[in-house]
This record gives sequence, C-alpha cells and structure tokens, in this order.
Amino acid sequence: MKKIIALLLLCATVQVQAAPFAKGDPAIGKKLFDQHKCNSCHVKIVEGDASAIFTRPDRKVTNPQQLVAQMNRCSGNIGVKLTPQDEQNLGAYLNQNYYKFK
Repeated sequence: MKKIIALLLLCATVQVQAAPFAKGDPAIGKKLFDQHKCNSCHVKIVEGDASAIFTRPDRKVTNPQQLVAQMNRCSGNIGVKLTPQDEQNLGAYLNQNYYKFK
C-alpha cells in the first residue's frame, strides 16, 4: 500500500506540460496571418499553393519552438515585430491548421 501511495505522489508531482500555444486564439492568429499577407511570400517560395510551405516533406519546422523562431524571422522580413501574444495567436492558428504539435 505504501508503494502505491508513493507512486501516486510521484505522479502528482510530475509537471503537466500545456499544449503548445494554449494561450493563443487561432481566429486572431488567422487575422494576423491575413493582415500581414503571409501567403504572398509563401507563394513565391513554393511557387504555387502557399499552404504547401507548411506541409512539404522537407519542412524546417518540427516543433513549437522552431515555429516561433520561424514566425519571427518571417515577420522580421516584412518589418513586423510580433508581441508574445501575437506569437501565441499566430502559433495557435498555424498549429491548429497545419502542424498539429501536441
């Protein structure tokens, strides 16, 4: 019985990791994506369907941290500074629609 209680206590102390971009609103992220015309640049890169940049087999972004870094590189290219909340909102939109990070 003591072992079971100890195991339960140990499990209770394990930190639960929140879903990526849990503080973001995908609808606001979509508005940011459209407002900054993100797809106009993506079309040039992939020469066609702009959403292919997110789903191509050799995509560079493979985790939420890389996604935030890439969003900041892209926004910097167009002269936009993302706030931490913008990162959450835009990340929530992109994750919900393309990346599916857990």
